[in-house]
Amino acid sequence: MNIQFKKGVLELCVLALLEEKDYYGYELVNEISKNLDISEGTIYPLLARLRSEKYVTTYLKESQEGPPRKYYELTSTGKSVLKELKEEWFQFTDSVNRILKGRMLND
Repeated sequence: MNIQFKKGVLELCVLALLEEKDYYGYELVNEISKNLDISEGTIYPLLARLRSEKYVTTYLKESQEGPPRKYYELTSTGKSVLKELKEEWFQFTDSVNRILKGRMLND
């Protein structure tokens, strides 16, 4: 998949996952990697930006497999942004799909 497509929707994917539950970074990478080919190096700068924009907050939680893990939690601001991004995404994909379907019928 085109890297620009991925970069454009990665924020939406991270926020959507965090709406379901809190995740630590590597866990987010694994979850997203089930559907998109991404690396850890892509997620951590995004998480830092989301934190600086107050869309997420963090807390440490003890781990049975090593040091405490930093979990990311969606804030109320993040929930509002996610709602807006979802609306924009569905409007955008509906528009693109109408164009693509119209072209497929003519081929």
